[in-house]
Amino acid sequence: MTTWTSTELSVIGDSEELEIASLQQDGTPGKPTTIWVVRVGDALYVRPVNGRSGAWFRGTQVRHEGYIEAGGIRRDVTFVDVDAADAVNDRISAAYWEKYTQYPQYVPPVVTPKAREATIKLIPRSTSA
Repeated sequence: MTTWTSTELSVIGDSEELEIASLQQDGTPGKPTTIWVVRVGDALYVRPVNGRSGAWFRGTQVRHEGYIEAGGIRRDVTFVDVDAADAVNDRISAAYWEKYTQYPQYVPPVVTPKAREATIKLIPRSTSA
């Protein structure tokens, strides 16, 4: 399995937004969506405000592969669902509050139980065959 470099973790984790796109059934990339991203330890996480019903989230469930782009870094990724009961979710919620403190009106939807149930861990993947 490929891992994030320290530079990738810093740049992507510090970026205010990232572009995320899932691969469609035929392997072509879907339309990118701009979302927030947080870093917890050596991992990157995203959550859809609309939970599992959100369009971009549903796209990640087709092939569990896609790409992200933030801070000039583009990486192919695997989307791994995080169990809503996993304790890391508390740290992820805290990371959203800490990182996006300047947007107190927009953080609550991303820390709801509905959003928590759709947390995705971003795992970098190699593009070599």
